[in-house]
Amino acid sequence: MNMNPNKMLKQVRQMQTQVMQMQEKLANETVEASVGGGMVSAVFTGQGDIVSVKIDPEVINPEDKEMLEDLIVSAVNEGLKKSRDLMTERMNSITGGFGGALGSMGMGL
Repeated sequence: MNMNPNKMLKQVRQMQTQVMQMQEKLANETVEASVGGGMVSAVFTGQGDIVSVKIDPEVINPEDKEMLEDLIVSAVNEGLKKSRDLMTERMNSITGGFGGALGSMGMGL
């Protein structure tokens, strides 16, 4: 198998450009996670940044703050997972499923 280094380098640069463009798009996409039957919800960008947390006033009970804390943690964790899944899905469309490998090589995935 004869591989042309210039052609390979050009393909890597094109992929890097596509990855950067996808990261910009992910910053504008959001995912939402809701727990406790909608009592707590969290919204994240596709890059994993938290945008908002909403809490139903009915769940605010000073005598049971641990339940509210648990719901918030659950909503945030679920939102982060959805955000990561979205990023993986989008990046795999560019990298053909090698997103994780490219990330470990410093391509920022």
